Amino acid sequence: MSKIGKKNIVIPKESSIKIEGANLTITGPKGTKKLTINDKIFSTKINESEFQLRPIIPKIDKKTSIMWGTYRSLINNAVRGVSSGHEKILELSGVGFRANLKGEILNLQIGFSHDVNFKIPKDIKITVEKQTIIKINGVDKDLVSKIAADIKNFKPVEPYKAKGIKEKGQFVLRKEGKKK
Repeated sequence: MSKIGKKNIVIPKESSIKIEGANLTITGPKGTKKLTINDKIFSTKINESEFQLRPIIPKIDKKTSIMWGTYRSLINNAVRGVSSGHEKILELSGVGFRANLKGEILNLQIGFSHDVNFKIPKDIKITVEKQTIIKINGVDKDLVSKIAADIKNFKPVEPYKAKGIKEKGQFVLRKEGKKK
């Protein structure tokens, strides 16, 4: 039995889930998300404010248990995304490191001889605070995480002075420099 899959998903009052065969449409104040589940293996049930995902197969093997937990997590992330949204906060640390928004392009000055421009996808909202803090918001958790990872990849944090782009709260293991 899947520990995660057994848990019910709480649906907020302003959100709703519509089931059409194997397709789920989750709507909320922040937007809409569509998911597809395997209806040959899983059945769905909606109570007043809870969503339940259960396997149809009486004997649950390891693969079904893994898929059960994965589908439940994907649906829960979609419900949370359309109701409250997902957010990642990136911090730029280093001398002269700064970020600016120029329309649909995020302009980064991160210690190279040139500026780095990043095109913002239409489903993502990026705001820049204090030139060193970037907030990434969106409905889709996968897309928000992917955009954050792409931006962090431009200048990963180095271990000696901890200069680079990192997530808020990310621990950087510092190394000791050269001794005289």
